[in-house]
Amino acid sequence: MTVLFSELLIPGWAEGENAKIGLDAVTGNYGSTFGESGATTLPCHNTDPETFFSDKPAEISYAKALCGDCPVQRACLQGALSRQEPVGVWGGELLEDGKVIAAKRAPGRPRNTVDLESVELASAEVDFAELMESVAS
Repeated sequence: MTVLFSELLIPGWAEGENAKIGLDAVTGNYGSTFGESGATTLPCHNTDPETFFSDKPAEISYAKALCGDCPVQRACLQGALSRQEPVGVWGGELLEDGKVIAAKRAPGRPRNTVDLESVELASAEVDFAELMESVAS
C-alpha cells in the first residue's frame, strides 16, 4: 500500500486503531522540539534522497549507517511500518512491500547453488529399437 499526499488530507487518516504515522509526526516533532532548524539537521534531510531508495547494496548500507545516529530513528521506522512504505531505508531498516527485509534480491535469475558434479543423476538408458517397437504397436 502506498500513501499518497491526497490521503493525508482525508480527515481521520491519523486517528483510530488503524492510524498511520505521517512524516510530519516524526520530523515535525523533531523540528518543533529543537527549534525550527531541527528537522533540517536529520541525516535524511542532508543527503540525496535517492540514497534511501537505491538498489545498490553499497548505497543501502550507507543509508542504514546514516540512520544509525539519527535521533528520530525509532519513530521513523514505526511510521514507515504503519504506512506500509513500499520501498526504501526507513529508520535504519530496509523495507519492501511494507515489511522489513534483510537485503534486496539482485535482479535476474538466482544463482544455481547446486553442484552438478555431486548430484547423482539417474540415467535412463533406452534401447531405441525397443522404443520404436512399442510406439509402432
